[in-house]
Amino acid sequence: MRIARSTGAVSGLLIALLGIWGALIPFVGPYFDYSFGTNSTWHYTADRLWLNILPGALALLGGLLLLTASRRPSGTFGGWLAVIAGTWFVIGPSVSLTWESGGPGAGPIGRPLFGSTRQMLELVGYFYGLGALIIALGAFAAGRFISRPLLRDEPAMVAAPARPAAARSQPAAAGPGPAPARAHEADRTRPRRFGLGRLREKRAQRAGRPAESGREPAESGREPVESGREQ
Repeated sequence: MRIARSTGAVSGLLIALLGIWGALIPFVGPYFDYSFGTNSTWHYTADRLWLNILPGALALLGGLLLLTASRRPSGTFGGWLAVIAGTWFVIGPSVSLTWESGGPGAGPIGRPLFGSTRQMLELVGYFYGLGALIIALGAFAAGRFISRPLLRDEPAMVAAPARPAAARSQPAAAGPGPAPARAHEADRTRPRRFGLGRLREKRAQRAGRPAESGREPAESGREPVESGREQ
């Protein structure tokens, strides 16, 4: 059974774009002074691989699955991938403290740079706000795939109208005999009379006797005359 492709299209597109943002922002953010640790572009570290690139790639994969899914299992799987990626964006900076320390209060990813307002925006845009938004969109898309009604396959939809016609033909075939003719059909089968025969039929109907009975005396009266002529 299929599901409409529009079920997760919008959510999948947004999740894919957010995944690209989360994976690339550490490398392109320094172009406009939006960075962690160091303000140099395309600066690669193992911490950025684990905390930015991998969850961003996972969110991108989940978004593409949601964008192209036409069946419930693939759409639900894509939604859960997005939820996992968003969760890792949220808890990644805290979990990273377990394997490395970059100084007092800094951690392996470094400290957000510049003023307090920009530091807040960097924390929200790099990790916490980004991850929360991906979680919300992934959970919403997965819920839509779970609750969305299924669509029948096209062959089943084409074959469905033929069943009522077959059901109607069964009682007619199983009946004791042909159905009685209707009144107007019986009138069509009755022979029509014209001229003198029709006039006799009308007179007979007025007199209350069948039309054919009026002919018998006349016909019987003709027989002696014919027999006399023969003699």
